[in-house]
Amino acid sequence: MKTVLITGCSSGYGLETARHFHAQGWKVFATMRTPRTQLLPLSSTLHVLPLDVTQPESIARTLETVGPIDVLVNNAGLGLFGAFEATPMATVRDIFETNTFGTMAMTQAVLPQLRARRAGTVINVTSSATLAPMPLVAAYTASKTAVEGFTESLAFELEAFNVRVKLVEPGYAPTTRFAANGADRMQGLVTPAYAPYAQSVFAMFAQPAAATSEQDVAEAVWQAANDATQRLRYPAGADAVALAARHPWFGEVGHSPAVAA
Repeated sequence: MKTVLITGCSSGYGLETARHFHAQGWKVFATMRTPRTQLLPLSSTLHVLPLDVTQPESIARTLETVGPIDVLVNNAGLGLFGAFEATPMATVRDIFETNTFGTMAMTQAVLPQLRARRAGTVINVTSSATLAPMPLVAAYTASKTAVEGFTESLAFELEAFNVRVKLVEPGYAPTTRFAANGADRMQGLVTPAYAPYAQSVFAMFAQPAAATSEQDVAEAVWQAANDATQRLRYPAGADAVALAARHPWFGEVGHSPAVAA
């Protein structure tokens, strides 16, 4: 039985991914800052653990409890929507601490065991905001774009050890708690000067031509975890796939974001 550790499982993509892997017969460690055991059917193959990816001692404690893993899914993240001009730098740093440095810290912590076994996969969940410019998410996009560059480089670095590194790039998912979970953080970030423009953006998001579901992301993560090739990118959701198709690397060996068969 293979083992997966998933961060950020309190809602949305992480929660659905934990359910999906468990349904496929994997041993799942679903982690979140504040464990909510009622979210998942706990068993000998499904565990909910506390984990704060911004705290080294929390990472070490969780990995000691979990033991060897086959796949790490770096899904934990913070959302942010608002005018960059009005965003305090302390808030920007908080976004990077979780979205970027938390991903790096988790990855660095599991690499010794994966390298020693010469097996395993790290999957970093980013965003379709890295595939095309989107308004009023500048700091968030920067944090996720940094993870993209990190992952691209690391994939080459670990290839010699047979450790795979993948990117899952979800599209816009209106059914997740992206906005609700960050409501306090986003308070006051749309100032009167930006309000008219923000309203037009909100109207666009309210009627998307295509969107992404939690299940789309869970299936993309599942595919990435079970793909033994050097493919790097897995866009999740029809909107993300459409954006990915515009990129010059579309279809390249090791970088193909082609739709899953």
